[in-house]
Amino acid sequence: MTRVWLIRHGEPLEAETSQRCYGSLDTGLSEKGRAQMRCVAEYLKDESISAIYTSPLSRALESARLIAPAPACPIEALEDLREIDFGDFEGLSYDEIASRFPDLYKQWMEAPTDIRFPHGECFSQMHTRVLEAFRKIHREREDQPVAIVSHGGVNRILIAWALNMPDHSVFRLAQDFGAISLMTFADEIPSIQLMNFRPAIWKS
Repeated sequence: MTRVWLIRHGEPLEAETSQRCYGSLDTGLSEKGRAQMRCVAEYLKDESISAIYTSPLSRALESARLIAPAPACPIEALEDLREIDFGDFEGLSYDEIASRFPDLYKQWMEAPTDIRFPHGECFSQMHTRVLEAFRKIHREREDQPVAIVSHGGVNRILIAWALNMPDHSVFRLAQDFGAISLMTFADEIPSIQLMNFRPAIWKS
């Protein structure tokens, strides 16, 4: 049975992300984020993970390296596993976005999967690339346990796809920093066995 562990990266550096819009913005992990990923590594230590696929952004790549079960475990960064590109919104506080782009901000808050971010992406573009990357992973690692270390948006898309949920409902799926979900396949049918689980070592 194919087992796919979906892991959100650990907490990023607060000074660069707190109350700010960040998707393609590249930032590393905080000390808490590193501790979270060490707990994930401990939780998965008995899982024979054959490969780790990760977003190329630093917060995900660093998380992937922290959970690798052995130096020989392959880690492959896939561009299509990155978080959504918020374009002109990147790095701005939410108050700044509301002030500079009032109409777009209102649309974003009311229908987040419908908006196209100026000079960035829309949800449907992200959805397409994430599923393409996932299908590549599934083809290459069928019947093997693998880990995907990426972002809240990526995990929501994959979980919603497995559950056949409509796009507009994806934000009902919680995805905390350093949390893990498990997707399995039987006869090519996906099943979510675990979702948004935080190892008890750091759960608060």
